[in-house]
Amino acid sequence: MTAVSASGNTAEEARLHDIQGNTRVSPFAGKQVTDVPGVVTAVRGFGKAQGFWLQDPKPDDDPATSEGIFVFTGGETPDVEPGDSIRISGKVAEYYPGGEEAGGQSVTQLTDAKWKAASKAKQKLPKATALNADRVPDAYVPEGKGDDGNIESLKLQPTKYALDLYESLEGMRAGVKDAPVTGPTTEFGELWVTADPDEHPTPRGGTLYGDYDQQNGARMKVSSLLPREEHPFPKADVGDALSGTTAGPVDYDNFGGYTVRATTMGELKDNKLKREKTGKPGADELSVATYNVENLSPASESSKFDRLSEALVGNLASPDIVALEEVQDDSGPDDDGTVSAGKTLDKLTAAIKKAGGPSYESRQIDPENNADGGQPGGNIRVAFLFNPDRVEFADRKGGDATTAVKVTDDGGKPKLSANPGRISPQEEAWKESRKPLAGEFTFKGRQVFVVANHFSSKGGDQPMEGRNQPPTRESEKQRTAQAELVNSFAKKVESVDKKAAVIAAGDFNDFPFSPALDAMRKGGVFSSPMDELPAGERYGYVFNGNSQVLDHAVTSPGVGKVEYDIVHINAEFHDQASDHDPSVIRLKP
Repeated sequence: MTAVSASGNTAEEARLHDIQGNTRVSPFAGKQVTDVPGVVTAVRGFGKAQGFWLQDPKPDDDPATSEGIFVFTGGETPDVEPGDSIRISGKVAEYYPGGEEAGGQSVTQLTDAKWKAASKAKQKLPKATALNADRVPDAYVPEGKGDDGNIESLKLQPTKYALDLYESLEGMRAGVKDAPVTGPTTEFGELWVTADPDEHPTPRGGTLYGDYDQQNGARMKVSSLLPREEHPFPKADVGDALSGTTAGPVDYDNFGGYTVRATTMGELKDNKLKREKTGKPGADELSVATYNVENLSPASESSKFDRLSEALVGNLASPDIVALEEVQDDSGPDDDGTVSAGKTLDKLTAAIKKAGGPSYESRQIDPENNADGGQPGGNIRVAFLFNPDRVEFADRKGGDATTAVKVTDDGGKPKLSANPGRISPQEEAWKESRKPLAGEFTFKGRQVFVVANHFSSKGGDQPMEGRNQPPTRESEKQRTAQAELVNSFAKKVESVDKKAAVIAAGDFNDFPFSPALDAMRKGGVFSSPMDELPAGERYGYVFNGNSQVLDHAVTSPGVGKVEYDIVHINAEFHDQASDHDPSVIRLKP
């Protein structure tokens, strides 16, 4: 059976818009095409996925069909240059970055290609399609068909949906002008911009992810095809801008979706974003912080310890209690059976003292080897730091990796059977995940219970920009079960003393509007004081150009009024000590 495009052309007479078709999958997938005309617009001459982009300078009148395509040459640098006019033959293929099972969209490309010059003269490159607030639709993506919500067979509607627009431009030159940066430069040489600075803006120049249906389709990733020696990639922070035009072919990858592979890069406009400092607590105020220190171990660079300690002292005003996440064991990423983290914590507390902070003490429980997820061999866990000049910690024996802490009634006061102790470590919900650590503190004669948390990751969820819409978030089930266990623990404390002060803080790996946070707050056991912040300020993590919340501190009714502060010192900056911003709460228990 001969494959035919929407325009009626067969493979023997196809042009690029016929190959691309008006859906996400080519009508010629798996077929051979011959003598397809086009102009080379860009070359990728590095890595394992070398090749070039080709665009037809004579487009059809269907906005749903792309006029561009990527020609995959593997590990061989193609002998073409931008402006070459060629005729090409090859096999049409759909490539799924990251593998088809990852749930991303495919890239239509030509493989096993051969080409010949169609003209000796260099051609002018097709004009880049301008991406701006007027062109990018507000709606993100259509709902898919079938049980899995697959959108591949749906006809593209580029004037209605943002992802349809980008797919209709796949392989074509497109760009943004004077683009605000919403995701800082990464170690991989990429950043995120927005074509619409008025789309859910944050006060500091980012784009807020405030609900599952606020995907912010104007976001676009930018990487560079320019030689790094001559054109270093800009080191940008959120709130900066790429002035002038940034343009290149539109691609798709499994680390964020649609991407402009820039052949023209705008000039960095540094808007000098400042790192924040929180207020110092009053003498009768207790300050509790949570900070994901991102795989901290003695193997980490000394500069990381210095920056973390300087932030704890200078930016967080030396909190009385700190719930730490991602503290690795003493051998760091070496998978040698080590589980103790004394050296890691000693090195951090010494650095804090050197930075002018208090003489913190630490408490934690060593996990079973390689049982809690994270980097293999790293044995990440949660831990407490506390200032003994401000708070007391009632050490009680019995806490270990597998024994569940119990809440007892000590003359009308809640008491932990072990201090610190792990919450329900044997429950299935904590399989290959960090177990929460409960600690009993005393501040000015008042008991305060703090639970340090690091819930399971979002690994395995379908991507926001993938081919299944709406995406399935399978990992939510485990985090919801984890939240129910922490809620149950707090309920037991409150059953002994309904006015008990209980704080659950840490990296919950989920959003304020998620089922996990709903489960945490169920029954009024906890509330989220973050809700008192202006909506645009509720973020402490930046992912794919979206400013969002993963870290929380929720409080029991007995805590009373809380002042909440997310201290922006990391997530918006290309130079990070961690990928998370810390949070601090101040209260008078």
